[in-house]
Amino acid sequence: MRVVFAFVAAFLCSTALAQNPAFIPPKGFVPDAETAVTIARAVLIPIYGPAKIQAEEPLKAERHGDTWHVNGTLQCAPNCVGGTAHVEISARNGAILNVIHTK
Repeated sequence: MRVVFAFVAAFLCSTALAQNPAFIPPKGFVPDAETAVTIARAVLIPIYGPAKIQAEEPLKAERHGDTWHVNGTLQCAPNCVGGTAHVEISARNGAILNVIHTK
C-alpha cells in the first residue's frame, strides 16, 4: 500500500511541476545584495579557500541590470599590488555567470 501511495504522490507532484515548470519570483531568485554575497561566498570558498576569501572581506555586491557583480576588497594601501575575487550572478535564476580572481 505504501508503494502505491508513494507512486501516486510522485505522479501528482510531477504533473503539478509540468504545469508550472518555470516559476520565477517577481524579484528573481537573487533579490538583494545580501543573497548575492552569500552565493558568491559559497562559490568562492571551495575554489580559493576560506583564508583567501576571508582576507578579502567585506565582499560587496552591485546590481547591473539582471546581473549581480560581487567583488572582494583589497586590504592594503592604495599603491599595492594584488587582486580580488569577482563573481557574476544572474539575479533572475541564480546562475553563476563568471568567476575570476584578478592579480
